[in-house]
Amino acid sequence: MKRFEAHILVVDDDDGIRDLVKQYLNENNYLVTTAISAEDAQEKVKIIKFDLIVLDIMMPGKNGLDFTKENKNQLYTPIILLTAKGEADERIQGLEVGADDYLSKPFEPKELILRIKNILNKTKSKNIKRLIEFGNVKVDLSKHLILKNKKEFKINNTEKTILELMINSPGKSFTRDEIGKMIKIDKERSIDVVITRLRKKIEQDPKNPKYLQTLRGEGYVLWIE
Repeated sequence: MKRFEAHILVVDDDDGIRDLVKQYLNENNYLVTTAISAEDAQEKVKIIKFDLIVLDIMMPGKNGLDFTKENKNQLYTPIILLTAKGEADERIQGLEVGADDYLSKPFEPKELILRIKNILNKTKSKNIKRLIEFGNVKVDLSKHLILKNKKEFKINNTEKTILELMINSPGKSFTRDEIGKMIKIDKERSIDVVITRLRKKIEQDPKNPKYLQTLRGEGYVLWIE
């Protein structure tokens, strides 16, 4: 299965731009979470560690400059600001409060990808393996390892396959049949047992899961967006 390059938060109150950026990043192998406002983004950065944030400046309520100023020193996450064309003052203010780069609207999607790659190449050590973090959980698929509350939990190949499938499509439900075909198990009860094992490794309360949930009549879903 193709592994994503990085986990990016896209923040924009414009549905069209937000969805278009998400689609293009997905097509270029990035995992994307979206937020409709700075306030929405604030809640998501509390539980998910992102590799980079693409942030619109002009939004109702708290704007992108305020969000950057308040969070830059705490998050240590690269930020690319989206600015209105020709607004030099906004670009200067953005860099002053800690943004790593900016892009004027309208922009070419390819340019956004190049700027993202350049920033990630500068900030990511070649020796550090890709980690997925949400809440107090860290998942390292390359090491078959989950770290929760400073405790390590090993995952087998079957568990890794399920996690990789769901992490690459957060918020998407998977039926038992779909999961069974991926892990080559055709008994529903056996699939439920694997899911239960995973919950014990990633959930604070496996009986009331926050992330790996059951959708009645549909299957299972991983909520990390």
